[in-house]
Amino acid sequence: MRDQTSAPFPIETADDMPREHYEGLREETMVINMGPQHPSTHGVLRLVLELDGENVVSCRPVVGYLHTGIEKNCEWRSWQQGIAFVTRMDYLSPFFNELAYVTAVERLLGIEVPERARVIRVMLCELNRIASHLVWLATTSLELGAISMMLYGFRERETILDIFELASGLRMNHAYMRVGGLAMDLPEGAEDRVGDLLRILPGRIHEYEDLLSANPIWVERTRGIGQVPKERLLGLGVTGPVLRASGVDYDMRRSNPYAGYEEYEFEVPVRTEGDCYARFEVRIEEMKQSLRIVEQCLARLPAGPVKIDDPKLRFPGDLAVGPDGIGNSEEYVKHIMEESMEALINHFKLVTQGIRVPPGEVYEAVESPRGELGYYVVSDGTNRPYRVRVRDPSFVNLQGLPDMVTGRLVADTVACIASVDPVMGGVDR
Repeated sequence: MRDQTSAPFPIETADDMPREHYEGLREETMVINMGPQHPSTHGVLRLVLELDGENVVSCRPVVGYLHTGIEKNCEWRSWQQGIAFVTRMDYLSPFFNELAYVTAVERLLGIEVPERARVIRVMLCELNRIASHLVWLATTSLELGAISMMLYGFRERETILDIFELASGLRMNHAYMRVGGLAMDLPEGAEDRVGDLLRILPGRIHEYEDLLSANPIWVERTRGIGQVPKERLLGLGVTGPVLRASGVDYDMRRSNPYAGYEEYEFEVPVRTEGDCYARFEVRIEEMKQSLRIVEQCLARLPAGPVKIDDPKLRFPGDLAVGPDGIGNSEEYVKHIMEESMEALINHFKLVTQGIRVPPGEVYEAVESPRGELGYYVVSDGTNRPYRVRVRDPSFVNLQGLPDMVTGRLVADTVACIASVDPVMGGVDR
């Protein structure tokens, strides 16, 4: 023990102090802001934490720091122009927003896209699910101390983004899915690139499990942390991996199939522990199942068009080839001019005004990497939506965060935020 006689002043302990000096020192809690610039909050998320020492007494998420007004922007643009807005909402999984939006519009129009377009949509969405989970795994590992895993996660994600760039010309915010199909067909070599990924990625995912599953630091920081009963999560409307990690077998691809998912064989990973480690296991297994679906997409990918053959719906600029199967969009416009004046007028109306959608309302939901992503779309019969309302899973799932962190240490808050995997672009839409 340190010799107090050598100290410049006497060191008093609680036993040495009169009772009136230390009574009530712990009666008040401390309120602090975690964020909105905190590096471990996955974006501009602010948490108002009430602390009793290192223990969290209460947690209140505060959102709105990244407000974009995407919903209202969609209501002031044509139906096709809205795709360029919704793809920027959840910027880690843009294909899911595109798919939900265009599928809702297609239901209002009463049209079916060609089979090749349907299969490509599913394939790209499952690749996007893997890419999103890789970002989650990389950033969560960085926050919990596994720096090497961060490097590996982004390495594999780059390979997937290369495929997206090859198909759409962009690495994110693609606007590749269009009402009636796709902007263009897959270029030559795209299927081979996907096949190469299918040969590499299973082994890499196995390496992730070897690196983390038995890692004492990872297990200590995640197992038993952030547990919430499934009844509570259901009451809050939480969906996605967070809900399935608590024992609820709910996946939109299985419960309410869309885009032809009922034709694919895959399993829905479910765990019962309901903690951060279970959410890690669910996402790892989901990547494996997504690879199964992508493999089936490649095997069944048919030939044929990727856009509906209806001149009232398609933009000439969307066409990679003309109606005769050769040439480019300029040749297609030339073909219109040679065909009739009415066709040329229709071309200009499509470009300047956009398509008109019959009056009605629909709700279309897809299973994004974060849960149920739903679009409620209302048409009044004009060339732009009357209302676009988005049920973003990141926004809904954040309601479960206070239950995860209350009563736990501040350090556990970082792991719990990461396990929810919120994307603030979707929260503050």
